[in-house]
Amino acid sequence: VQLQASGGGLVQAGGSLRLSCAASGRTFSLYVMGWLRQTPGKEREFVAVVSSSGNLIRYGESVKGRFAISRDNANNTVYLRMNSLKPEDTAVYYCAALPSWGDIDDPREYIYWGQGTQVTVSS
Repeated sequence: VQLQASGGGLVQAGGSLRLSCAASGRTFSLYVMGWLRQTPGKEREFVAVVSSSGNLIRYGESVKGRFAISRDNANNTVYLRMNSLKPEDTAVYYCAALPSWGDIDDPREYIYWGQGTQVTVSS
């Protein structure tokens, strides 16, 4: 599975962005899909995850109530809608694929990664 993330940019605090992650390959619908983020000098942080069918969703504590993950298996795409953005949300955001619903918040469990898209939130 090859993943291509897009949609990042510069936004003011309180604003919104929607990230997209397009996947190649006919097996996209078999994978659990997640979004993780990273800032310089820090480890990658779990943001959100959606099960292969879309019926299970989990969020990291710092984004609960503000971010929404969704997926469109017909179009091999996963999305991350980010509302009420804060400066501390500034990071490179990665989409990634997990073979099964297990340690969903552990970046080491993800086996395919997109290239990342930069999100910068100004105060």
